[in-house]
Amino acid sequence: MRKMLFVLFVTMCCFIAVSGCNKKSKAETLRVGATPVPHAEILNLIKDDLKKSGVDLEIIEFTDYITPNIALDDGQIDANFFQHQPYLDTFVRDRGMKLVSLAGIHIEPLGLYSNKIKSITELQEGAVLAIPNDPTNEGRALLLLQSNGLIMLSDDAGLEGTPKNIVDNPQKILFRELDAAQLPRVLNDVDAAVINGNFAMEAKLNPMQDAIILEGADSPYVNIITVRTGAENDPRLQALANALKTEKVKQFIADKYNGGVVAVF
Repeated sequence: MRKMLFVLFVTMCCFIAVSGCNKKSKAETLRVGATPVPHAEILNLIKDDLKKSGVDLEIIEFTDYITPNIALDDGQIDANFFQHQPYLDTFVRDRGMKLVSLAGIHIEPLGLYSNKIKSITELQEGAVLAIPNDPTNEGRALLLLQSNGLIMLSDDAGLEGTPKNIVDNPQKILFRELDAAQLPRVLNDVDAAVINGNFAMEAKLNPMQDAIILEGADSPYVNIITVRTGAENDPRLQALANALKTEKVKQFIADKYNGGVVAVF
């Protein structure tokens, strides 16, 4: 009887040990929201690498700049990858969310595109330019135009300037403020549009070849991995950041995007 009880005890211990090992070996799911190009493409590159680290990466694609932060704040996803730090700063300030940057990955130079002109010297008086309507990207667009001599902003415009902050507009340029995702679609309706790099590439525009003017690689608008405050040390998120900051990813970015996306690590 004692022998049978001993055998039963050993069997149960082995079962518990095996069950524990299985739980440890099972990949943990990590849900990351991203815009399709280039963010989701870059994330897809590292899925197998994360799998080897015990993380099952699930990529949730978004096509706007608002929903990914709401989904992260609500806990629907664990992180997102689509925005730069100034945009995040404005978003959390305006909506009272507790979201933070985990790591900076790349820059997508903002550019001015047109189906009607080849150079800013061809812009006529009263030309219509479309620009993003969210605070940080609108200010960013105006700073790009200012750096190329098209307008002058007031000293207090900062990073969130609007057309109201323009103090000198010699060509009397008219501005259409639109959702960033809509900008490539209105190129036939305006003289030119300032378009974010990801939306330009989604529209098959090559920033290095098609942009009339383009931000330099020293732009402060680095695209980041964003997480909920307090989750920065989550092993799954640390694995994500480490997998993104590798030579493999840097080479992929250089080869695929030809300067339209620039790694910062």
